Amino acid sequence: MNLIMKMLAVPATVLALWAVSAQAATNDDIAKRLEPVGQVCVQGKECKGMEVAASAGGGGGAKTPDEVIAKHCNACHGTGLLGAPKIGDAAAWGERAKKEGGVDGLLAKAISGINAMPPKGTCADCADAELKGAIQKMSGLK
Repeated sequence: MNLIMKMLAVPATVLALWAVSAQAATNDDIAKRLEPVGQVCVQGKECKGMEVAASAGGGGGAKTPDEVIAKHCNACHGTGLLGAPKIGDAAAWGERAKKEGGVDGLLAKAISGINAMPPKGTCADCADAELKGAIQKMSGLK
């Protein structure tokens, strides 16, 4: 009986040690899988690790009004989708400008979004001056 106990003790000890080491590896793996995929950065707050993403995201200089319009505005303002004033429709743009306080009022609405238009009209990386240039080009207003 004593011999059988000794023979069983060795594999049991090996199995116990393997289980402990396997559990430690599993906990590390689980912790790694639970790490966030990304993070949200708020303008004006420190956001560690996002410097590389910000520099890799573009920054290739100022966008021309034509570039902004072609990439971000034309889909809706080219056709008047969902009531958007069409490019070149001076009457519709003039009416909106009068209601909102001129080009600066239109810019403020473009920045915050209005009706179905999202903030900055899908051009999140556009500067206010770039949006203003696009509004002036589409509307004919100065």
